[in-house]
Amino acid sequence: MAAFGLDEGETIGRLLEQGPLPPALTHLDIDKQGFAWLPEDDFVNHFAADVDPVKARVMHAVQQPLAWSALDEVMGVPAWKSHPAWFLVADGDQAIPSEAQRQFAARMKAATVEVATNHVAMVSHPDDVLRLIASAVEAVR
Repeated sequence: MAAFGLDEGETIGRLLEQGPLPPALTHLDIDKQGFAWLPEDDFVNHFAADVDPVKARVMHAVQQPLAWSALDEVMGVPAWKSHPAWFLVADGDQAIPSEAQRQFAARMKAATVEVATNHVAMVSHPDDVLRLIASAVEAVR
């Protein structure tokens, strides 16, 4: 869901280098321990842009950082190579470009839905996310 769909040998860092950084990621704060944090303005206005601003500020306050070194982790054989996949494209995502998400979903041959939302669809559009999960459960019964 609104995620990177890496293939074997890819890294998030190399994918991000292919174009300008999305708005949600342009001002990351990297601390001395190598963890990346989203500044409040970018979190509220780009990462969680369609979430109520009060809720988005709470989400920002409790965010978990990303180890910056994770961007260099090389993907092994992804599960989507041998298992069915489902993908929610967040059409309006300011953290992972929607067009990249569409490309990930296509190469995964994923059952795909598009939702007019930002990066945290599970918060802003929980019913759409639940329908996608329910369809996946039904498909593999």
